[in-house]
Amino acid sequence: MLLMLISAQLDQPGFDHIKKTASSGRIHPLLFVSRIYLRHLGFTDNMDNRMSHIWLLALFFPPCCAAPVSETFTVSVKSPVSVQRGHTVTLPCWLTSRQSAEDMEVRWYQGSDQFDTPVLLYKAKDLDHTFQKASYAGRVSFGLKEETSGGLKTGDVSLKIEDITIEDEGNYTCFVSSLENYESDTVSLSVTETGRPPLLSSELKDSNTVNVSCQSEGWHPKPELRWSDSKNTLTPGDVSFGKNSAGFYSVHSWVLIPSLSEVSCSVGVSNEVPKEARMQLKSPPSLQEESRSLAGWVAFGILLVAVLAACGALYFRKKANKSTSGNDTPDGAVNMSSPEENELLLPKATWQSTALSEATKYYVNVKLVDTGNQLIMLKDSLLRDASVKFPDGDRVTCLTAVRGKPGFSSGQHYWEVSLRYVTVDIKKSWWIGVTDKHEIPSDGSLSPTIKNGFWFLSSCPNQENTVQLNTEPEVLLPVQSRPKTVGVHLDYENGKLSFYNVEEKCLIGSLAAKFTGELFPLFNPGKGDISPMKVLQRPEQDQLNNTEPVEKITEG
Repeated sequence: MLLMLISAQLDQPGFDHIKKTASSGRIHPLLFVSRIYLRHLGFTDNMDNRMSHIWLLALFFPPCCAAPVSETFTVSVKSPVSVQRGHTVTLPCWLTSRQSAEDMEVRWYQGSDQFDTPVLLYKAKDLDHTFQKASYAGRVSFGLKEETSGGLKTGDVSLKIEDITIEDEGNYTCFVSSLENYESDTVSLSVTETGRPPLLSSELKDSNTVNVSCQSEGWHPKPELRWSDSKNTLTPGDVSFGKNSAGFYSVHSWVLIPSLSEVSCSVGVSNEVPKEARMQLKSPPSLQEESRSLAGWVAFGILLVAVLAACGALYFRKKANKSTSGNDTPDGAVNMSSPEENELLLPKATWQSTALSEATKYYVNVKLVDTGNQLIMLKDSLLRDASVKFPDGDRVTCLTAVRGKPGFSSGQHYWEVSLRYVTVDIKKSWWIGVTDKHEIPSDGSLSPTIKNGFWFLSSCPNQENTVQLNTEPEVLLPVQSRPKTVGVHLDYENGKLSFYNVEEKCLIGSLAAKFTGELFPLFNPGKGDISPMKVLQRPEQDQLNNTEPVEKITEG
């Protein structure tokens, strides 16, 4: 009768652990029979551990021969646990009675149906890798729930997993058994991945409104995106998410703001420092009023890299993010894509994904063209202002600008400009870029805009840790510190001009436009800044071999 009862009960749901435990020899046969009978009487796993011992003794042993009852144990865990991808994590699990687990069997497995393919299996005082889940091979071992833990000797059976992957996320069962008892509990593990710095872009809607877009990718789990200005949290027009085959999330959002304002977009996941990008929009200076009155006011979209993060290494890793920007558009032409599709309207500043190491393969030695300008001092590759009274005041204009040679009408070209000189501070006032002017106009009132044939990056007056592109309206790019060396990469056919912080090996920003005709390197030492700028020269042999060293500044 008892055998029939056991056979019938084993076919019922919920007996998987008991059958597997008994078949592996981890539980005494008489205790196994007692568990089956107690289940038949209505006891649960949590109730039958101690009752099974009492029933076993009463049923099979006369009172005069009663043996002492072995000490039972319970399992405790700490859950949930969160870890960043690529890091090491410990899933805490221990015996509450602090008894040794050295002679017990410890089995960690993921999910509810992977008992037979454990993450880690310890038995007979050794690790058994025979049926270990392949993806955990070489990555798991016993860990310590705390530094003062004594490990297995004190009942600490915590699991340590190295080089965490997104696939490691899920529930893990800590299953401990002896000849007399077995217990288990579950730890929930979540895996996070910090994505790439947000990229900001802007499109001019009208004279008073700008549509600013924010996008970022490479996150796990689904990130949160937050817009704010200098004072308040902003409500976005839309937030959309995507997920790639590797399980990483991307996020895209846009918001409408006044044309004269500052906006910030931050993206992050719980318990991690978010990544942030900022954009400040200013009205063009009075010098540009005339060009703004022209019919068909030129609109620009600016796509920024979060320079704070990339260059400062405070929040972000130094890794380039590739972003495509659609077909090239001639300056001033209108792309009629709707804002609801988050498309940029007009010539745009875009993220140039070409790495700095790739750009330097196109190194060319640029020479300064000396026109006898009395407002500047030029010697070989060195350039600075002449410390004289300027006829157009203190504002930096084309009067102190210098073009370089050779000119370019095709191909890719790269050159570097040092803003650091050994005897003085890092230069504070400068322009670096290209122009289509064969001769720089000696007209202080000329607006140095893209429409007028100038594309450049410049310092920002009275804002030390900020640079700007010569767009309308002005868009300020925050940097962690003033760049010491700026690398310029011109990709003529693709219509892209990119600026790099050479020391930090990161992209500062890029401009995109439809180039026509010959372009020349452009330099401006600014005004009231005794620090010179120097166009760095590379030996001809290094250019042929595409090696990286360039001329170092050693002048006193």
